[in-house]
Amino acid sequence: MSAEVSIGHEARLTPHPLRAVILGEVHARPFTAIETPRRILHFGFDTSGEAAKADRAALADFCTRRNLEPLKTGAKHHRVTLGGATLRWEQHSEFTTYTWELPSDAGTPFHPAASSLASPMANVPQPGPLLVALDLHLLPDGKDSKIKIESLFDRASLAVAENSDGTALFATDFQPDPSGFVRVLLLDRGLGPERAGAVVQRVIETETYRTLALLGLPEAQRLAPSIARIETRLAEVTEEMRRAHQLIDNQRLLDELTALAAELEAGAAASHFRFGASRAYSEIIQLRLQAIGERKVDVFPTWTSFLARRLSPAMRTCVTTEERQATLSEKLSRAANLLRTRVDVELERQNRDLLKSMNDRTRLQLRLQTTVEGLSVAAVSYYVVGLFHYLMEGLHQKGLAVDVTIATALFVPVALLAIWFLVRGIRKRHIGSE
Repeated sequence: MSAEVSIGHEARLTPHPLRAVILGEVHARPFTAIETPRRILHFGFDTSGEAAKADRAALADFCTRRNLEPLKTGAKHHRVTLGGATLRWEQHSEFTTYTWELPSDAGTPFHPAASSLASPMANVPQPGPLLVALDLHLLPDGKDSKIKIESLFDRASLAVAENSDGTALFATDFQPDPSGFVRVLLLDRGLGPERAGAVVQRVIETETYRTLALLGLPEAQRLAPSIARIETRLAEVTEEMRRAHQLIDNQRLLDELTALAAELEAGAAASHFRFGASRAYSEIIQLRLQAIGERKVDVFPTWTSFLARRLSPAMRTCVTTEERQATLSEKLSRAANLLRTRVDVELERQNRDLLKSMNDRTRLQLRLQTTVEGLSVAAVSYYVVGLFHYLMEGLHQKGLAVDVTIATALFVPVALLAIWFLVRGIRKRHIGSE
């Protein structure tokens, strides 16, 4: 499909890089006309991750070896005819489907068994784990039809409905047969090939997305014990917080809350995609059934009412699990913030006490230093005065007329002042250098 727009003989407008993709998406999976009667075997495989690339390569090789129409690069769907059968391949975000349209007669429903008709699927390498195996039999429903629906399915889980104008009746019990296929009977009451193809595709998609939507339930059940344990432990930790006053106790509780939050977030991150996909698939199911326009048949439940009783509780479980995760995450965050605040306040108090203690020690050191300086001045002065005394005695003996005692006494204050100024200068220089 060309994405360019001509505005003259040669001039063209440059399209957005994704314009062709956007325009093609509307026509990505068109309804194909189906003649009645027809037998349709539908398979859905989990191809998340690298499995999708391997599946695409396997299908391309399958088409090449049999001289079939080649698979286009980047194509999400492909349709080829192989003998009397038609294969329709579709690749989605996390799964891939193979749908085989096989010729059938208007005889007994689901005869022969699906297992005997599914041999063509063995020619393609299995793309991934099997999720969906559907056996749909499209048969005419005329005045002479003697098909007894109740004899084909389990009466306890049988769901039957007509489309909006009564030109089609579809029934299933949503249970696998001995071959592992979920069987769906579709009776044509005047659909025509085009409408038959549309109804068939919507019925197939309903069963496919029903299976995919329920993948969220085991994930919710797996997470439930962990969430319950974290909820219980959070209540216990909160109660312990009321009695904890020591810093070491608060730090221990904070570490435990952090570990609980990490465990919860790990589970939430792992299940986020699964729960979101389940919600999306559930919405698609409702849209497909609304498009068919179901009408009740006799006493049987419609597909919508049957799935509302069986599928809706599973979806509510997934939603409830998500809500519990979100609520619990908020509670853990609040409790952790409260504990963190208490720890910070306690640390600030300890730091304040430490600074006060350091100030007291500094003050004592300053007093001690002052005392030591005073003693140092006295000791040095005493030593200097002693030297001066010896000097005066020596001079007196040499004939200098001086009273040694009076000279020494007069020199004492001079020595004290000189030594005191000298020590003070040294201390100022040390303080300035710091």
